[in-house]
Amino acid sequence: MKPLTTRELTCLRWAAVGKTSWEVGMILGLTERTINFHIHNACTKLQVHGRQAAITVAIQAGLLPELTDLPLSAPPPIRQRTPSLATREMTPSVRLRSPQSAHAAAPKSRPEA
Repeated sequence: MKPLTTRELTCLRWAAVGKTSWEVGMILGLTERTINFHIHNACTKLQVHGRQAAITVAIQAGLLPELTDLPLSAPPPIRQRTPSLATREMTPSVRLRSPQSAHAAAPKSRPEA
């Protein structure tokens, strides 16, 4: 297996955490096409066909150690957010009318002759 460049590894790392080529390009200041180029080169060097296969082989080969050090336990619990005081104060206590119903409820004025 040929060694991967730093850029190829960086692109694979971001792809492994779920970023698209466009998102990785925005993060690294490169175009989506350039990211695809680096990932394709990584696939060629790892002798696989496809982004997910390249990520799998790279993890298994220990090329992405920061991803293999994560615990395999259950995901962290979802924290329930309580609304802040500002949010509660902004919650409308009366039912708002739609623009159509507000228009229909407005008194009609007669044109003066």
